[in-house]
Amino acid sequence: MNTHHSKNQHLTTPEQLKQQYPLDALLAQQIASQRQTVENILSGKDKRLLVIVGPCSIHDPAAVLEYAQRLHQLQAHVADELFLVMRAYIEKPRTTVGWKGFLYDPDLNDQANLQKGLAQSRQLYLQLIQLGLPLASEILNPMVTGYFDDLLAWGAIGARTSESQIHREISSGLAFPVGFKNGTDGSVQIALDAIQSAKNVHQFFGMSPSGLPAALCSQGNPHPHLILRGSNTGVNYDASSIEMIKQKHLHCPALIVDCSHGNSQKNPLQQQAVLGQIVAELAQTQVKGVMIESHLVDGQQKITSNMTYGQSVTDGCLGWEKTERLLRQAAQLLQQHKQLALTA
Repeated sequence: MNTHHSKNQHLTTPEQLKQQYPLDALLAQQIASQRQTVENILSGKDKRLLVIVGPCSIHDPAAVLEYAQRLHQLQAHVADELFLVMRAYIEKPRTTVGWKGFLYDPDLNDQANLQKGLAQSRQLYLQLIQLGLPLASEILNPMVTGYFDDLLAWGAIGARTSESQIHREISSGLAFPVGFKNGTDGSVQIALDAIQSAKNVHQFFGMSPSGLPAALCSQGNPHPHLILRGSNTGVNYDASSIEMIKQKHLHCPALIVDCSHGNSQKNPLQQQAVLGQIVAELAQTQVKGVMIESHLVDGQQKITSNMTYGQSVTDGCLGWEKTERLLRQAAQLLQQHKQLALTA
């Protein structure tokens, strides 16, 4: 008996949660089409830029739905050049301790309610999907994957988990593209090793849809790719940095650049300059996509009893007005580049 657990609670199984909040056939078809679009962009068949954009983390469903409605409306204006995927992160990795995300603490009162978090997270995901948006999230806790794997169009493995064997194995069995971030020290080899692993077949311990221990057999993920997120000491999104990476790693996979974290030096407003340079150098770098942390209001706040509506409670974000202007400008520049290429 483990006396270090103060109490245990049995949770709904993935199978039960999916039955309670089902994905209908039309929405399943929509997600399949969105996954295919992401795959086409990563492979170069679709020349648009993939943009994974949205809050650092979900904490207020009302604000997230408002953000999603605005993002969906914006997609219609930039669709020729950009394919927008909404960040819908319900888990957050912690270096030490802190709020671990909507899935764990949906009431933001430091009283973990995982059962409520599971139900409300899946319900919210379905509402977002019904708006027509493809969703992205981080693959963090291995036990969580089976509750939401039918709803995502794209997934990320964070800088601190790219080296994890279990995350590589899980990624090898997912039905959507997964990006691996370089290490916090800037190491790209960690992510490249993870990509190679995720491409392969694996047999590993996991949980069945009915919640029982299971031997899982994956077929390999055909679309793992590299996410450049900078490091604790510098950036790696510029053309010269990317060229150095490609020279060192001759078989470098498709690239996505995280405009936040190390590349913005943790200044959310700096994401604007990062994206501007990425778009300007796109012909040289062949970057396939970008990640942007964005919410309704600039910046970040602590969890209190009187919080600002639409402002992040984790990493600082770019506010909506700046985000919309930035993405419209990026689409216009990409269109101009395309026209110049045609007349050259």
